[in-house]
Amino acid sequence: MDDAPNPSAVKQYLLSLQDELCAGLEAEDGGARFRTDEWTRPANRPELGGGGRTRILTDGAVFEKAGIAFSDVRGETLPPSASAHRPELAGKAWEAMGVSLVLHPRNPHAPTSHANVRFFTTQPAPDQPAIWWFGGGFDLTPYYGYEEDCVHWHRTAQAALAPFGGEWHPKFKAWCDDYFFLKHRGEPRGIGGIFFDDFNALGFARSFALMRAVGQAFLPAYRPIVTRRKSQPFGDRERGFQLYRRGRYVEFNLVWDRGTLFGLQSGGRTESILMSLPPLVRWDYDWQPEPGSPEARLYTEFLRPRDWAAGGVSP
Repeated sequence: MDDAPNPSAVKQYLLSLQDELCAGLEAEDGGARFRTDEWTRPANRPELGGGGRTRILTDGAVFEKAGIAFSDVRGETLPPSASAHRPELAGKAWEAMGVSLVLHPRNPHAPTSHANVRFFTTQPAPDQPAIWWFGGGFDLTPYYGYEEDCVHWHRTAQAALAPFGGEWHPKFKAWCDDYFFLKHRGEPRGIGGIFFDDFNALGFARSFALMRAVGQAFLPAYRPIVTRRKSQPFGDRERGFQLYRRGRYVEFNLVWDRGTLFGLQSGGRTESILMSLPPLVRWDYDWQPEPGSPEARLYTEFLRPRDWAAGGVSP
C-alpha cells in the first residue's frame, strides 16, 4: 500500500475545514459574518510562493474578534525559527500549509481559544524521500474558570485521539501544558488542551487521520462552552479583568509562539499572522487579584496542572 505524503489531499481537507469552522462560528454568533481576504506572497520575493485565505469576523454579538486563516506557502530555504531545531532541513526547499484560528468572545465568562492543524514537507532530493510531518492542537484560555467547561474541553480532546492509541492524549496534553507557558511570567496561558508537532509516527495515512480528528474535534469542544457562557451577565469589573488577561495572550504570541516567528521570518502576510491579537487589551502595573475573589480563583484553581479529563484532579 502506497503511504507516500499527499499534499493536495491535505490542502483540500484544510480548505473544507476552514469553511466548516466559519459556518459553525457564524451560527453561534447569530448574525455576524466572516469577510474573506485572499492573498499571495509578495511579488518582490521571487524565492517565495503560495498564498492564503484569511477570514475575519469583527464586532459580532458573541465574538468581538474571530480569525480563521488558511495558508499554503513555499520557499527555497527555511527561516531560522524552523531550522534551528531541525538542522537537517537547512537549505531544503519546503512547503507548509495549515488552518489556524483564534477566537476572542465579547463576554468575559466565555474563554478565548486557539486551534491549528498544519502540514510541512520538503522538496525531495533525487533518490531521497521527502521529509514531512503534521502538527496542531487546541488550547483554552478562560478568564473566569468553570470546572464543567474544563472537563468537557479535555474529555473531547481525549476522545478525538482515543482511536489512535491511549498514549497520545497524555503525551499531547503534557506537550500543550509545556508549550503554552509564559516563561517570563512563570504561568500557563490557560488550561491547556492538546498540542503536537513533527508528527509522522503512524505513517502518512494514519497521521493525516489523526490531524483530521483534531481539526474535527474543535467545534464540539468549544461551542458548548460558548453557548453556556455567551449570555452570562457581566460588568466593568469582569470586562477589565478580561482585557488585563488578554495581555498575557499578546505576550505569548509575540514572544514565544513558533508559528508567529515562522510566519514573519518566512515572509508571510503580516496582517494574517497577527490576526490572533485581540482588538482591545490593557496592562496594569504589578496588578494582583483580591484574595478569595473570582479573579484570584483563576490563578489558584485553574492556572495550575490538573487532570481535567479525569474530572479535574491534581496530578
